[in-house]
Amino acid sequence: MNNFWNERYSAEEYAYGTEPNDFLKEQLEKLTPGKILFPGEGEGRNAVFAAKKGWEVSAFDSSSEGKRKADKLAKKNKVKIDYQVQDYDLANFKPETYDVIALIYTHMNPEKRKEYHQKLITFLKPGGILILEGFSKKQIENNTGGPRNIGMLFSKEELENDFCSLQKLTTKEMDIYFKEGIFHDGNASVIRIFGMK
Repeated sequence: MNNFWNERYSAEEYAYGTEPNDFLKEQLEKLTPGKILFPGEGEGRNAVFAAKKGWEVSAFDSSSEGKRKADKLAKKNKVKIDYQVQDYDLANFKPETYDVIALIYTHMNPEKRKEYHQKLITFLKPGGILILEGFSKKQIENNTGGPRNIGMLFSKEELENDFCSLQKLTTKEMDIYFKEGIFHDGNASVIRIFGMK
């Protein structure tokens, strides 16, 4: 899988653009900046946006090419992000450190999805916020981005179960039109989650 992402991110063009995800942008603008973690951050568009808004940003991804592009984008925008190259199994942050964890199109091995999600929640402070946007299983019918393995796509029930320990959990499945670089382009079926630890 690392080879897949390194190959995708090796081009000079940003695969998913350099602008932040709309849902993330909308939610972060309502919050007071603090510490934020971006798992599976890819080329850094969301991390750099948060840093520009005054957040102290940590991020990780298994792709060294993703880090290269993220560092380049951060330098261009004159911000700093702490970006580590590692996968979910090795991701190890101090418990109860982050005010926000943002999971933006972070699709993973379905057999480990719940384990990874619950591990990530341990890094949130009490009162910390989870922001998630990902493809729903209906996205398999579209050709506008996302895994072609339906097991890696999300259902509301799966995500509500994964994050059942959170309070004020809101889950919304919806169809959107989006344009995020060359690989997220057109009508898409997504799930959005907002919850508090």
